[in-house]
Parts: sequence; structure tokens; C-alpha cells
Amino acid sequence: MSEIEPWLTELLRLNDEEEKMTDKQIKIVQAAVEIFSEKGFAGSSTSEIAQKAGVAEGTIFRHYKTKKELLLSIVAPMMTKLIAPFAVKDFTKVLEADYPSVESFLRAVTLNRLEFARKHFPIIKIFIHEIPFHNELREQFKEKVAVQVLEKAYKAIRHFQEHGQIIDLPPPAALRMIISTIMGFLITRFLLIPDGEWQEEKEVDYTINFILYGLTPRP
Repeated sequence: MSEIEPWLTELLRLNDEEEKMTDKQIKIVQAAVEIFSEKGFAGSSTSEIAQKAGVAEGTIFRHYKTKKELLLSIVAPMMTKLIAPFAVKDFTKVLEADYPSVESFLRAVTLNRLEFARKHFPIIKIFIHEIPFHNELREQFKEKVAVQVLEKAYKAIRHFQEHGQIIDLPPPAALRMIISTIMGFLITRFLLIPDGEWQEEKEVDYTINFILYGLTPRP
């Protein structure tokens, strides 16, 4: 089983709620996910997608008017029906749980996002590639994920600041530093060096310790 097949299965389920995909459409979507994930939207062509899918290029345009429509037909339902609900519902549970320390909070957040990335990275990779260039994806992300998650994250940060476990930074600044460190780990793990000999438990520890203490030796 290739790494995108779970995504294809899920996408078929989501689309079947509205319109059943044909066999050729399934092949087109599977080929598009592989090529968009590998080369990005700008570096891909419909002729290349058609060749990989084993269909005529005109077949793509019978289902999708443009290459961008094909991209959005893959990413949009994933964002609105799968990624957003999962991210918000699942991540909200993590953010709203009661933790005895900021370290336990950071560990829960890091492990949660690690498993999320492991399960969903092929489409996440496309989304990371394309969100800077497609306003529709940015707006979907802000509306479906960011707005619903940010305030809960700020609340958790303020809680630990009140208990003296996080320094007195504006919560958006503190969250930005936390996110950038965790995302750096995940992007390296799944995108830059996916075949490395990863010891994930240790890497999670390194990530958390860096957020807590930076590079300064502890006394």
C-alpha cells in the first residue's frame, strides 16, 4: 500500500457524500496527489498527471475545468470535512485538558501533532506547498482552523504564565515560538529527512527541552 492510499480512501468517502467519483476520476486524483506532493502545483502539468493516471489529458478537463480546480477538489474537502474537524476537535481536547506542568502540556501537544502529521502528511505537504500562493486555501485555513484554535492556545499559555511556568511574553509571540519549534521538527521528520534513522521519543524530548530552556545550559 502506498503512502497516499489512506488519503484516497478518505477522499472517496468524503466525495461520495455528494457525488460518486468514476474510476477514471479516482485515477486522476491519485495521480494528482502523488505529483502535487512531489513537485508542487506550479511544477506539475495536467499532461503529466494524465500520463500517470493512464488517461487522456482531455479526460481531466471533462471533470475539472483547470489544474487549479483539480487541486482545490483534492485539498478543499480534506480541509473542510477532515483536517479542520479533526484538528479542531482533537487538538481542542489537548489544549483544554488539565496539565500539571507546561512540560506535560508541550509533550501532549507535540505527540498529538506528530501522530496527526504521520497519518495525514501527503495532503498536508500539498497544503504547505500551496497555501502561500492560493488565497482560497489561506481563507479556508483561517476560517476552519486558526480562528477556532488560537484563542484556546492563548488561554493555555496565559494559564502557565499565571503560574510562573512561562515567561511574560505576549501569548501570540509565545505561541509563535512554540509552533515554529514543533513545526520545524515535524517538517524535518516527514518532509526534509523522512528516511532518517529517527528516534522519535528522544526527538520529542529535545524539542520540548529546547522550547523550555533554549540552548542555554541549565544550572
